[in-house]
Amino acid sequence: MLTSIIIPTYNALSLLQETIGSIRKHTQEPYELIVIDNGSTDGTLDYLKQQRIIAISLPVNTGFPAACNWGLRLARGDRLLLLNNDVLVTSEWLGRMHSVLDSDPSIGLIGPMTNYASGRQQIVMTGRHDQFAARLKIDENGQCEFVNRIIGFCMLFSRSLMQKIGQLDERFSPGHYEDDDYCYRAYRAGYRVAIAKDVFVYHHGSASFGNYAGEALEELVERNRRLFTDKWGIDPIELHDENSKGERHAPSDASQKR
Repeated sequence: MLTSIIIPTYNALSLLQETIGSIRKHTQEPYELIVIDNGSTDGTLDYLKQQRIIAISLPVNTGFPAACNWGLRLARGDRLLLLNNDVLVTSEWLGRMHSVLDSDPSIGLIGPMTNYASGRQQIVMTGRHDQFAARLKIDENGQCEFVNRIIGFCMLFSRSLMQKIGQLDERFSPGHYEDDDYCYRAYRAGYRVAIAKDVFVYHHGSASFGNYAGEALEELVERNRRLFTDKWGIDPIELHDENSKGERHAPSDASQKR
């Protein structure tokens, strides 16, 4: 079974190199790497050519959802994994996420624990990330938690799920709430969302949002929150696990609107 690992990137060569290095070191399962370059000017394309990594070069920064969709269209894998360019994966990460996905046909989306995310996935990391991951594997071995949403920095799903619910919604470009939207669409299609509690992926955080900070970032987040509400008739904040104690809200009549 092949997993297509899709990584959008933009002017973060050193972080991307670390990400790819960690994947090559810690991934035993068959996989292909697909990197979507959003118009980087820092030598990213030269590096990808030297490494013989499958790459798509876009002329401008199209943002996270659009770049992911380019990768999804190119992917050959039975399993699809969206991954940020600023992470460090750890030993057995992919195999353990596959185990959760294989454990129950109702599970559609899987994410790991991390040091940098909103919601239930965030955990306080102590010590080095690889040592912390090793301890978590022992403490949480085989455990998963069902949640309303996972963050798109590391999101695993099957090709059959994508065939049912489609690709990411590019109205949320350049990013924020496209992952909430994807999780909600999976839920409406009858799937559950889960966190692999025994998998830890280190996340630097927001490496590709260099043009958005302070008020600009706040405006982007608020805009996309409104887009979600307009699409589904429900405020995405109401669906966040920290507000709903991990139980998926049943769709109201208003949330049937598209």
